[in-house]
Amino acid sequence: MENFKTAFDKTMAHEEGYANDPDDLGGETIRGIARAYHPKWLGWAKIDLIKAHGNTTAEQINAIVKSDPTLIHLILEFYRDEFWDKIRGDELPLELSMEMFDTAVNMSPSRAIEFLQEGLNLSNRNQKDYPDILVDSKLGPTTMNTLKLYQTKSPRDIQFLINIMNILQGCYYINRYRQSPTQEKYHGWFNRVIIKHA
Repeated sequence: MENFKTAFDKTMAHEEGYANDPDDLGGETIRGIARAYHPKWLGWAKIDLIKAHGNTTAEQINAIVKSDPTLIHLILEFYRDEFWDKIRGDELPLELSMEMFDTAVNMSPSRAIEFLQEGLNLSNRNQKDYPDILVDSKLGPTTMNTLKLYQTKSPRDIQFLINIMNILQGCYYINRYRQSPTQEKYHGWFNRVIIKHA
C-alpha cells in the first residue's frame, strides 16, 4: 500500500482537479479520470450531484472533491483497481512501478506494459543477456521473469530501462501531435518523460 500511495501522489501532481476541455479526447475529467473512457465510475454520480446544486466551476467542484471522503476513497480505489493492480505494481521495483503507473494512467496499462516489453528487448544487447520476448502488452510470467533477468544479468541499472521506456513514451506523444494538431497544446505530457542519468 505504501508504494501505491507514493506512486499515486507523484502521478496526481500531473493530474489536475476537475476539467472539461473540448479538445481533450477523454472529455470531462476529475483527477485524471476521464468520463469518456470510464463512464461507469461511481464517482460521476456524485460529481453530477455537485453540479446539480449549482457548483459548476472547476474551483467549486475541486474544493468539494478534496473534502469529500467518499470521493477521495472512490478515486484511490479506482486508481488501484484500474492501473496499479493491472501493472502488478506491488511486484515491481519502486522506481519502475512509479514509472509504469504514471504511464498507465496517462496512456493505459497495456501501453505501459508494451513500453516495458520493448524496453527489455532493447536492453538485452542483442539477446546476449536474455532472449527477446513477445511485445503483446500482457504482463505475464515471461515478462516478469525477463525483468528479473534484466536485474541480474544486465550491466545497466533499472534507470536505464526506465529511460528507454520514457523515450518510447515521448515518441508516442510526438506522433499524437503529428496526427492531431489539437493535441499539441498538451505540453505537460512531456513533464512525464524526463530522462535521468542512468
